[in-house]
Amino acid sequence: MIPINRPWLGEEEKREVMAVLDENALTTAARDGGKRVRDFESSLRQYLGCKHALAVNSGTAALQAALMAAGVGQGHEVLLPSFTFVATANAVVATGARPVFVDIDKKNFTIDAADARKKITKKTRAMIPVHLYGHPCDMDAISELAEKRSLAVIEDACQSLGSTYKERQTGTFGDMGCFSMYASKVLTAGEGGAVVTDDDRLAEKIKMIRNHGMVEGYDTRVLGLNLRLPELSAAIAKVQMLKLGQMLDARRRNAKIMSELLSGAKGFALPEESADARFNWYLYTVAFGKSADRDAAKGALQKDEIGAAVYYDPPVHRTPFYRGKAKLPATDWAARRVLSLPVHPGVGEAQAARIAASLKAAAG
Repeated sequence: MIPINRPWLGEEEKREVMAVLDENALTTAARDGGKRVRDFESSLRQYLGCKHALAVNSGTAALQAALMAAGVGQGHEVLLPSFTFVATANAVVATGARPVFVDIDKKNFTIDAADARKKITKKTRAMIPVHLYGHPCDMDAISELAEKRSLAVIEDACQSLGSTYKERQTGTFGDMGCFSMYASKVLTAGEGGAVVTDDDRLAEKIKMIRNHGMVEGYDTRVLGLNLRLPELSAAIAKVQMLKLGQMLDARRRNAKIMSELLSGAKGFALPEESADARFNWYLYTVAFGKSADRDAAKGALQKDEIGAAVYYDPPVHRTPFYRGKAKLPATDWAARRVLSLPVHPGVGEAQAARIAASLKAAAG
């Protein structure tokens, strides 16, 4: 079976984890984190070209901490797409604010700035553009809208480490950017996340928020939680940063093979980069013309032992907890038609060709 995603781990990660165990320094409540947390943060800062990177224990924690640092809370509204993993919305609800769902652009499955503009009210405090599947959002349009309406921008870059918009890394356009290091992501810590920013004030708030609001001892100054990244997880992430370029190159190679072999195929549209957007190829996501064809292709691929998967059906606004009156036609269209295929570094060139051939045969 070729899984939809699989972490690429080797002896280097094992050695670093064993070193943590030998040192008996599994985690720390120190304000700046442990040695490996600081090493990872330094590597991430350099890679992204940002001023601050603050490690936390999940992408969800990154989103919640960023919202709290931006002052989002009771009585506020936050604009975000429904076509995303539910964590984006859950983080908003966890602050006491209300998520307001925005439709997407069918071309790249990311937030539609024009629809966001229509949904701004006097209660709107922030926007969360999601770089879904590693596809960068139109950050020019989002930044312009946020500036005009005085909204905080918190980028959900949990799936887009390594993706760029106009040659600039995703996660570095807004007030803050949030990353995930879940096991399936392009870089993993098992569980983990990070908030990045160029704002010194926000960085200081994130440091407090991730550590129960403390600065020196038990002097809680703001509301915070235990969102710290343990040294064991940071050890993996630190080593993964050294391999990130190689892992992204492997994903791009596999995506290129598949696009070349699927060129001209009928029944579905291929993911395509633009002059402004370069993908990290977190997932290779195609869109079928008919939902029944998507479901049939998924079944055929899985029968061929290929881990094809649907992200996200249902979209957040149609889940039982969030179900409401939002009308999001492009979101509903995408949820019924998308199919994601594996292109992770564990996929070899021959396997990439096999996946393409299986999809082509399934689509008829």
